[in-house]
Amino acid sequence: MTPRRILFTVALAGAASTLAALVTAAQQTRPQGPCDIYAAAGTPCVTAHSTVRSLSSRYGGSLYQVKRADGRLLDIGVIAGGFADAAAQDRFCAGTLCYINRIYDQSGKGNDLMQAPPGPLYPGPDKGAFDTQPIADMAPITIGGGHKAYGVYIMPGMGFRNNNARDLPIDDEPAGVHAVVDGAHYSNGCCFNYGNASTNGLAVGTGTMESVYFGTSTGWGSGSGTGPWIMSDMEAGLFSGYNARVNEANPTITWRFVTGVFAGGGRNFWELKGGNAQEGVLQTFYAGVRPGSKENGAYYPMRKKGAIQMGNGGDNGNGSAGTFYEGVMTAGHPGEGVADKVQANIVAAKYDVAPLTQTRLTSFTPNAVKDVTASFVNTTAAALQNVRLTAAPPAGWTARASASATFASVPPGASVRTTFQITAPARASMGFLTLRATWNGGADVSEQRVRSVEPIKVNEVRFASGGNATDQFIELYNAGPNPVDTSGWRLINTRTWSAPVTLAVIPAGTTIAPRSHWLLALANSGLAAGVAAGATTVNLRSTAGLVPGAELVVGGESRTVKNVGTAATEATKVFINVSTGPWLDFPAGTTNLPVHSADGFAAGEKISIDLGGATEIATVSSVGKAATQTTLAASTTPGATNIKLTALANVSTGDTLTIGTGQRMERAVVASVGTAGPQGTGVTLTAPLKVPHASGVDVWGRGTGISFTPATRFAHRSGDAVQALGGGVALDRPLTRAHAYGTPVRYRGAANEGYQGPAPHAWFGSTLLITGGAIALTDASGAVVMDAIVYGSQQSNSSANGYITRPDLATLEGVQHHGGCMAIVPGAGSGPATANIAAAAAAPGASNRSIGRFPDGRDDDSLCSDFRVQPATTLPEGADAGTATLNVAAVVGFAPGQTVIVGSGPSSETVVIASVGTAGSTRTSAATQVGATVIPVAATAGFVVGQSITIDTGANQETATIAQVQGGRGGARITVSMPLTAAHAAGARLAGSGITLTRALAAAHPRGAVVAAELPTPGAANRY
Repeated sequence: MTPRRILFTVALAGAASTLAALVTAAQQTRPQGPCDIYAAAGTPCVTAHSTVRSLSSRYGGSLYQVKRADGRLLDIGVIAGGFADAAAQDRFCAGTLCYINRIYDQSGKGNDLMQAPPGPLYPGPDKGAFDTQPIADMAPITIGGGHKAYGVYIMPGMGFRNNNARDLPIDDEPAGVHAVVDGAHYSNGCCFNYGNASTNGLAVGTGTMESVYFGTSTGWGSGSGTGPWIMSDMEAGLFSGYNARVNEANPTITWRFVTGVFAGGGRNFWELKGGNAQEGVLQTFYAGVRPGSKENGAYYPMRKKGAIQMGNGGDNGNGSAGTFYEGVMTAGHPGEGVADKVQANIVAAKYDVAPLTQTRLTSFTPNAVKDVTASFVNTTAAALQNVRLTAAPPAGWTARASASATFASVPPGASVRTTFQITAPARASMGFLTLRATWNGGADVSEQRVRSVEPIKVNEVRFASGGNATDQFIELYNAGPNPVDTSGWRLINTRTWSAPVTLAVIPAGTTIAPRSHWLLALANSGLAAGVAAGATTVNLRSTAGLVPGAELVVGGESRTVKNVGTAATEATKVFINVSTGPWLDFPAGTTNLPVHSADGFAAGEKISIDLGGATEIATVSSVGKAATQTTLAASTTPGATNIKLTALANVSTGDTLTIGTGQRMERAVVASVGTAGPQGTGVTLTAPLKVPHASGVDVWGRGTGISFTPATRFAHRSGDAVQALGGGVALDRPLTRAHAYGTPVRYRGAANEGYQGPAPHAWFGSTLLITGGAIALTDASGAVVMDAIVYGSQQSNSSANGYITRPDLATLEGVQHHGGCMAIVPGAGSGPATANIAAAAAAPGASNRSIGRFPDGRDDDSLCSDFRVQPATTLPEGADAGTATLNVAAVVGFAPGQTVIVGSGPSSETVVIASVGTAGSTRTSAATQVGATVIPVAATAGFVVGQSITIDTGANQETATIAQVQGGRGGARITVSMPLTAAHAAGARLAGSGITLTRALAAAHPRGAVVAAELPTPGAANRY
């Protein structure tokens, strides 16, 4: 039982009668919803989620839960009519940020949606690699004829999940799904879904999902036009019909509110429907056999797994965007006409736009004046009388209406607006601007964050250079006409997957002159844990090149090294039981934690727990085995006492294993451990199993973990960082002062470690993460964000790229619509290739690049345009000495007259561009014949439809126009518009017109050689 439930039992009969009456009254306020319609048709809801309205007359609980920035929680219930109590959220969240923490299940099954845990291959960007949580007020609407409510605004990196759901259809059992979403908020990333998914955050094969998808992805199938489309994600394929290609019957959606419907299972049949959630009936986009079922068994019979997803893909692909209002899954395929009744119920709920909105305000400088326009629309069926608009700025700010803000009457559907002049205070300040609309019998509120900041900008950042992954710097720039005292200002570093930490504190007495730069750079090492005054041992991030007798400078204190132990290892985390969690909680007083990896830990050495959170340091007393998250390698039957596991290296006698999920979950104790795999001897259990389990079912055990002393002083949970700090470095005498985590540590002899370049003004000791993250510059109090950069990989079609690490900062620094808005960093990435992408950016010969503002200090509060990167590309097929044409992978950013560097190191040369043509350079991967139009190629990077290309050399050379560029399972291939006139052998070159130089190359350059223009300029004017 939980506090949000109304139905409960009380021992006293009189109290029970009173409560029963209250419950009946509460239930009467809930009108018939979709779940009542489905139940009457014999296909009951097994999930029902909405943040805007009640979906069942029989559900008596809250709709969702919000979490304030300070951690406080509030359940949001309903008002009369079954609509969300948005006013309760507005009161609770006034003057602070709130996040949607949980969406309660209204089906009665308890299948709540929670923050999605990491996909093993596609982690989220939040602490512990969880997905981030939606900001609670970003999707206001009205429902029920004028009642305000909030949808779930999903930005890349966000998502909800319940892998431990119960009673969902599995395998090919029949099911139905419907969802209502925002038709104007979408992207082409993977994958804005609501539906049935895998129970472990992995893509576990074709046919293992069923969902309603909304977006513009074309990586598999699509509808007609440019999208967005309603489709279904069935795992490893988005479908709108039989084939994974264009279904002309599936139209581009133009409705503001969209109903998407999927149904299928139990036979070789599925259907896809959609409709305007504000009016009209459903349209059938497809009704027929499963995708590919005439040729193969990929999608029939289905192999559904029974978890719930919302806003992400089956493998936790979280590069998508969209807004969710309601969604339901049923047990059974709803019969003829049932979906139409549900659509009528949705239309009757009267989805409509938000009543009160305001235009976005960008950052103020002290004493600056800007206009904000308040707009109010009457979404009710009656005229509203005495409508008044007011503005309440933060303390020290002023607001003044530039025209009348009172309106005698606003008819239904009509709108009014007023502009307010907002004046910032003379000092740095940050808070909430609150606009209010009041009328006879009603009120509404709208908030946005505003800030008055000094013109100090995060101006340029380098994350790596060729051959040095730690060649990092952050450059600040005073874009104003006056000197600015930055004493005590802080740089806060949030590495993707981690909690925010202080990167540097600007020294007291620091003033940045007008139009001047101030440079911070990464030292060759830093403290991996803070130390107290008197410490004689320090734990370091790196000890490369450090030897006894060397001078070590710790935060300005010089000491001599007595002994060099091991450096800290990369942090692991407290085990996340993805299939049945997603959290394990550990109270204060804990002396053992299960971890994802036990590598690098040693008895007697220090560990750090929960860096950036409730951080504490302990000493390892013993090192056990890491936790296990695996699957059954063979099916089991009730009564079995032996199970086959895919992996069992970390399983020990006496461990408790959790097998299965939902109503099929059970726990078993290990009696003995054999060998892994379907043919292995497996694990013997101390007691027989109670239920059957199929091969592939999830199994986890916490392992024996890391034991330590003293016991923890704080509570911890899954996802908290745990780091082995190594043996440390012994000093010749105690340190005089205390030093915090990340304090810079410098010494001689560390070749190619840390920043290489002009001397900085200050050093920092902990690293930036090229994969993604955020850097915030705050005042000394930490309350005012002076500037920030949120960075990562480019959002792209059908990918999990583009996730946003800090939504709170990203919404300050850019409009986060569709695919999001952030600074794109070469070397950032997502998914299984993440580590390789990052390594390539720091490999010898890689480009020396940074991201920065151009010209210096330019800031439009739009991350996707405020930051540039130096143009750079590669020669996919190399270049011969004597050629004056560079066939490159990309031409973006290059221009005639530009000086570029070809190659790296001693073999590099400098040339000038004469003209810029088209990109692309590859080779045929198989021979092609005369008359062919499809050319198999090694790669398609840089090629585009409509481009003219040159094929082969010598007598076989010909030109062609590209009609289609394809990749994926069919292999990379280019289709040309006219049949080839010559045969071409495998390995023949294909290229665009490339970059023409003013002189020929003096030397040959190998495949993959870099072509770059401009270089980073630490401490000097940016050049892009």
